[in-house]
Amino acid sequence: MSVIWIGLDGDDLVSGHMTWYRKLRNIDQDPRVVLSFLAPKKPGVFLNEYATLRARATIEPSEGTWDLLNGLAKVYIAPDTEFPAPKGPGYIVRYSIERIAGVGPWA
Repeated sequence: MSVIWIGLDGDDLVSGHMTWYRKLRNIDQDPRVVLSFLAPKKPGVFLNEYATLRARATIEPSEGTWDLLNGLAKVYIAPDTEFPAPKGPGYIVRYSIERIAGVGPWA
């Protein structure tokens, strides 16, 4: 398991990766993935809301990976942030959601 930035593209979720790390090798071998999202903690709540999404992932080589990550940096860090890696090609992973579960209104 690892933490990644996720964006939305139509009905799919997307993540950007500048190099071919283990995560991409694993997806290449088996495209079935689970994404887990935890809502902010609420005082006094016994079980915090969370969502788990079962999805099928596809890897797309892309010249737009840095642009995706730069846009996500503005959401996850600050509006004036620039993604710190050098511009260049990478990989975009597209997650097609098959099932949503967890604790919350989406379950």
